[in-house]
Amino acid sequence: MCDTFVVLPKATGDQSLIFAKNSDRSPNEPHIVVSFPACDYDPAKRTMVKLTYLTIPQAEHTYAVTLLKPSWIWGAEMGFNEHGVNIGNEAVFTRLKRNGPDALTGMDLLRLALERASTAKGALHVILDLLGQYGQGGNCGYDHRFYYHNSFLIADKYCAYVLETAGKFYAVKIVEDYAAISNRLSIGTDYSYIHPEAEIYARTKGYIKKGEKFDFAKAFSDQMYTFFAKGKERRSSVMDALQRLSGKITVSDAIDILRSHSAGKRENGASVGSVCMHAGGIIGDQTTGSYVARLTETISEYYITASSLPCLSMFKPFLPGVAMPSVIQNETESLRYWYQAEKLHRYLLSGQADKSAYLLDKEAFEKKYIQEFRTAKTSEEKESIMVSAWAESEKLIDKHLRRMDGQPYVFSLGNPFYRRYWKKKTSTMLSESQKV
Repeated sequence: MCDTFVVLPKATGDQSLIFAKNSDRSPNEPHIVVSFPACDYDPAKRTMVKLTYLTIPQAEHTYAVTLLKPSWIWGAEMGFNEHGVNIGNEAVFTRLKRNGPDALTGMDLLRLALERASTAKGALHVILDLLGQYGQGGNCGYDHRFYYHNSFLIADKYCAYVLETAGKFYAVKIVEDYAAISNRLSIGTDYSYIHPEAEIYARTKGYIKKGEKFDFAKAFSDQMYTFFAKGKERRSSVMDALQRLSGKITVSDAIDILRSHSAGKRENGASVGSVCMHAGGIIGDQTTGSYVARLTETISEYYITASSLPCLSMFKPFLPGVAMPSVIQNETESLRYWYQAEKLHRYLLSGQADKSAYLLDKEAFEKKYIQEFRTAKTSEEKESIMVSAWAESEKLIDKHLRRMDGQPYVFSLGNPFYRRYWKKKTSTMLSESQKV
């Protein structure tokens, strides 16, 4: 489960383009940040690239990318490339068979598009071409089997597209002012263009009644799975906020939206209807990573948590193309950082750590480093601020972990199912973290 949104320049406060996403996955599934340089491949050697399940021919040139991804998958839930192309991926549930033969996962499609396209429109066509050639499928669950189809929000510095799929079929909508996607098909009759066989197939299968206007979402949605995923509620929450703030939306507003919880959700309570998703009991997904992008003709800057639960995480500034912060220089370091933050978050969720003191430190951290980063005049200044921010975030996490002095986790908040859930998950998480 996830949420992604984009705001075009005419709807932001400073004429930048803002892109933001929460990745909701299994709470024990590490969500790492890793960068790969641009590469050239000799076509005469017919280089192949091994994806999550398939191996396909490599492109002659791949662009530099930064991926925010589940640690075990080749592809990514979200990310960006050297040209400022940003893509977020969502699980959607359709009437078409989802657990067929292994194919390209939505996360594979996302990474391939970032590596092979220099514009949002180019990325859209990379995904459509690969979807038509190889199809989509494969288990995407970390600690359970989970099959789904995919939707994408694709943006560059100037424009954005919503792409929603059902098997080989797709609908595309060009974004005008702002858009949000969640775990449901949302393009109905208002598509900009569509798979040429989608309507014929839907009518042949009886998905659309005779004489009824073709509606992509209505035709292809699995209504039961879509209802329980609560994507409608989360997308409506995001769209309401974007409409209310339209014309003045800032990076801080985007962060606030990613941190938002559904009305009436108790503190630390599980809720699949919250944009900042908390797991617990029968709720199996949680926000495991988040980021916000701010793009102009000359600037591509990012704010990344590299840790779970944006309501508890620090958004750290990130500038691509310069020296990496030490904590995300490679997959091992990024994995270690995620686990270190997760150990603190579990103390905060259990009620054992001083949440008020931590939140004060977190807010002071963001106020300092985000403001300094935004007002810095040169890339050298931004790089220095970025490196300091990531190092300081690690110190802040360690500071609050030391206060717990290795105490065993005791979950005393919530109902018995919630407490039992987190006790088991945390025991497993601690065991897995020792392997890093």
